[in-house]
Amino acid sequence: MLIGLISDTHSYLDSKVFEYFKECDEIWHAGDIGDYSLIKQLRNFKPNRAVYGNIDGTEIRNHFDEHLHFNCEGLDIWMTHIGGYPPRYTPKILKTLKSQTPDIFICGHSHILRVMHDKQFNKPMLYLNPGAAGKHGFHQIRTLLRFEINNKKISNMQVIELGKRA
Repeated sequence: MLIGLISDTHSYLDSKVFEYFKECDEIWHAGDIGDYSLIKQLRNFKPNRAVYGNIDGTEIRNHFDEHLHFNCEGLDIWMTHIGGYPPRYTPKILKTLKSQTPDIFICGHSHILRVMHDKQFNKPMLYLNPGAAGKHGFHQIRTLLRFEINNKKISNMQVIELGKRA
């Protein structure tokens, strides 16, 4: 399963996303979608999963949850928009991570690309934040992640730079 991971589009969807994600089986959006028409474009392109972020309005919140737990190729995935990062998780997130550690924990919100292993829990966990793909925020470079999940294994992790924010 080839996954395209995107976050913090803030209503801007670069056309390059369609090229970089053309081989992907699914696109996962980690919140701050912005305009609902953006997610419609992604849905017309590829199957997707998403969570809402702090800037997302009623229409997006009516279609997506704050937290999404699912299984992909035998791995337990938890995606949310605001969760912190290793080792500085939000208190509520940290409590849940200690009792129900997923294999992959995905966040957005910070606009900071991070791919890290966190071994402080009852099992190793991969933390992913794809950075921000939109033009709103303090980040300098717009980024995405693309990776494969096959039979409980993550491979071919790629950072994709879409260009400068401005």
